[in-house]
Amino acid sequence: MAHKPFKAVIPAAGLGTRFLPATKAMPKEMLPVVDKPAIQYVVEEAVSAGIEDVLIIIGRNKNNIANHFDSMPELEVKLREKGDLDRLAKVEHSTDLADIHMVRQGEPKGLGHAVLRARSHVGDHPFAVLLGDDLIDERDPLLTTMLGEYDRHGASVVALMEVDPDQVHLYGVAAVEATDTDGVVKITGLVEKPKKEDAPSNYAVIGRYVLGPEIFDVLEHTEPGKGGEIQLTDALQEQAADPDAGVYGVVFGGRRYDTGDKLDYIKAIVQLASDREDLGAELRPWLKDFAAGL
Repeated sequence: MAHKPFKAVIPAAGLGTRFLPATKAMPKEMLPVVDKPAIQYVVEEAVSAGIEDVLIIIGRNKNNIANHFDSMPELEVKLREKGDLDRLAKVEHSTDLADIHMVRQGEPKGLGHAVLRARSHVGDHPFAVLLGDDLIDERDPLLTTMLGEYDRHGASVVALMEVDPDQVHLYGVAAVEATDTDGVVKITGLVEKPKKEDAPSNYAVIGRYVLGPEIFDVLEHTEPGKGGEIQLTDALQEQAADPDAGVYGVVFGGRRYDTGDKLDYIKAIVQLASDREDLGAELRPWLKDFAAGL
């Protein structure tokens, strides 16, 4: 299905209260995961899927995000003079990753409102929404599959993951029907953070969406829902109920790191560092010895 190139939208306007006091002056998206800020992993994921235009939705005190993806001539000159070309390449990499834009959300009114703020930039392009709390391991590509399913169906696509039924209250949860493609389902309904007994399944929506520009018209009239916020889930529910629209789900079974929770954030750092060529060989034996001594 022919359409304009995909763009990417990364909401990053949240207050990060779960990580206070670290996030009092630093955006939670800039917290390091090993040696890169979390948001850089997300931008790299979009770029790896072939997306070159990235819009980051920011809030107050988020200028560090813009600074990270901007050039820093003074640092680059110093590194070049020292002959530290490896670190220079890493600094320049974040600057040259993509065509990155910023827009302010203003008052935080929910994910749906943040996505709506992207309307003027996205225009009539299809686009991916990537949440920075969910890091998807680059060895388990998800977004590329979702873009392909959007091309196939011409309809919204969300990422789903099976979770423990006791955890469904933390997610948007989908009612699904099988399709003729393994790992792809049609979504017939969505419920935001249901009680365990009210959940239609244990298929939870995780932080990746591929949407068409028509979602903006839906969001324009979406009333505040759970928590008094404009929920993207509610807009997708309206599309799922529309036989002329529809919503599909890609079921992800790969490695996902939740950096929105302190304990899971620590686990993410340990897991990613353990797999690194430059760190894993020394870290893994230390972890075994540390665990044995507990």
